[in-house]
Amino acid sequence: FQSYSFSFTEPWLGGKSPNSFTVSLNRSISRLASNFASGRPTFDDSRLLKQSGVTIAMGRRLEWPDNYFTLSNSLSYLAYNYTNYPGLPVADGKTNNFSLNTTLSRNSIDAPMYPTQGSTISVSLTLTPPYSLIAKDKSYLNVDSTRYKWVELHKWMIDARFYLSLLRSKKLEGGRNLVLETKFHFGMVGSYNKAVPQGPFERFIVGGAGLAGGFNSFVLGQDIIGLRGYEDNSVTPPYTQVPGVNQLQGGVVYNKFGLELRYPVSTSQSATIYGFLFTEAGNNWGSFKEFNPFNLYKSAGAGVRLFMPAFGLIGLNWAYGFDTLPGQPQRSGPQFHFTIGQQLR
Repeated sequence: FQSYSFSFTEPWLGGKSPNSFTVSLNRSISRLASNFASGRPTFDDSRLLKQSGVTIAMGRRLEWPDNYFTLSNSLSYLAYNYTNYPGLPVADGKTNNFSLNTTLSRNSIDAPMYPTQGSTISVSLTLTPPYSLIAKDKSYLNVDSTRYKWVELHKWMIDARFYLSLLRSKKLEGGRNLVLETKFHFGMVGSYNKAVPQGPFERFIVGGAGLAGGFNSFVLGQDIIGLRGYEDNSVTPPYTQVPGVNQLQGGVVYNKFGLELRYPVSTSQSATIYGFLFTEAGNNWGSFKEFNPFNLYKSAGAGVRLFMPAFGLIGLNWAYGFDTLPGQPQRSGPQFHFTIGQQLR
C-alpha cells in the first residue's frame, strides 16, 4: 500500500478576516498478493486499486450565534481505477466520486491537548449528485459495470465532546484539574434511490483502537471508529451482498457514547501526560431496518496518553468488553490497544 498527499492552506484569505482556503491532492495505490498456493505470494498489477483525488475547501468563522462557530465547505473529486480488486463493482473498471461537504462546528475548549472546560460539536453533511434520479435513461442501473460508475450517496456525521472540570489542585503550579469528558458520535450513509443501494464506499468500520489500519480504510473512504474492549474492526456487520458487488464490508449507520475521567501528570509545553478511566458503548448496523441506538456493545477500562511535539499523541489502553459479538463463543474480555495520533471518534 502506498499513499501520497499534498495540502496547502491560507488561513487568512484576503488578510482581513480568518477565512481559510485549502487545496489538497492525494494519491493511493493498493496491490493485493496473488499466487498464495505457490507459497511465494507476489504483488503485481493483477489485483490493483488506484485512487486519485483533489479537494478545494473554504471556511470562515461565524459571528452568530457566537464567535466559537465556524462553517466550512469543500468540493472533492476522487477517481478509482481497479483490476480484480475484491468488494468493488466489476473486475476491471473505474468509479468516480464527486461530492460536496458542508460542516458546521463549534469549538470552545480552553486547550487542545488537555481541555478542562468547553465543548467541541460538529455536524457534517456530504452529498453527491443524485444521478439515478435526474438521468433520463435509467437502463444503466441494470448493468453491473455502469451502476456504480458514479458514487451516489448522502452521508451525515455528528460528533460532540463536552468537558467539565471536577477538581482543581491550587497547590500545584498552574493547577491540576480532574476532568470529565462526555462524548457522542453518530453517522449514517443513505441513498437517493432504492435501485442504487449503498456501495462499498464511505462505510463505517467499528472496533478496537480506531486506527486507520488496512488499505481499504484509505482508498475506499471508510471511517474507522474506535471501540475499546473489542478487537480492531470486529464490531462490523458481516459481509453483505448488493447488486454487482460481492463481499461488501462495513456498516451504513453507527452510534457511540462514552465517558472518560482524566487526571494530568504533566501539562507543560514540552509534554502533556494524563491517565484516565473510561467507559463506552457503540454499535454498527448494515441497514437502517436493523438500527437500534440502545442495542450497544459496552466496555470499560483505563489508560494513559502522552503528547510530545516530536512524536505527537501516543496512548495505551486496557479495556474489558462486556458483550459477546455475533459469531463469537464468549464475551470479548480484556484487550490492550495502542493508539497514535489524535483520534476524532
